[in-house]
Amino acid sequence: MEGSIMLQCLFVFIVLGVSLMPAQCNLITVCKEDDGDLRVDCLVKAKPDKTSSYEFSWSSGSKQSLINVNVSGLAAEAEFRKVSHVTEVEPHGYRLTLSGYLDKLPHNTTYMCKITGEGASVNVERDQLVQCGAVSMFLQSSWTVAVLLFYHYM
Repeated sequence: MEGSIMLQCLFVFIVLGVSLMPAQCNLITVCKEDDGDLRVDCLVKAKPDKTSSYEFSWSSGSKQSLINVNVSGLAAEAEFRKVSHVTEVEPHGYRLTLSGYLDKLPHNTTYMCKITGEGASVNVERDQLVQCGAVSMFLQSSWTVAVLLFYHYM
């Protein structure tokens, strides 16, 4: 009986240790809001002493589309100009909101963003889009699951 408890604790500590190892956090997240808007958060930290610029785009198949941009000389595609909006996120990053577009999303899409030349991307299937909110984003973190397991077995 004691050996079984020790093995369970050892397993939990191994899972916890591996889960808490330094890893690259999600620099870009894609979700659907309650009102049906698509939200893309780009949390890339801009380089110091540079004016922040941003670009949001997606690609599906061989087609890449520029959704919203504030870089001089570039322009978003006409279909996105009136339905996309970008706001700054604290402490760093930008949020793209695409209004009334969920039904028109490509099935398998790679979302991309760049802030002051530093980029991130994520591949999302339309049917796998999660609801925006603290609970759904909270459950996506593997280290959170490990901590919950740890407290469950203690």
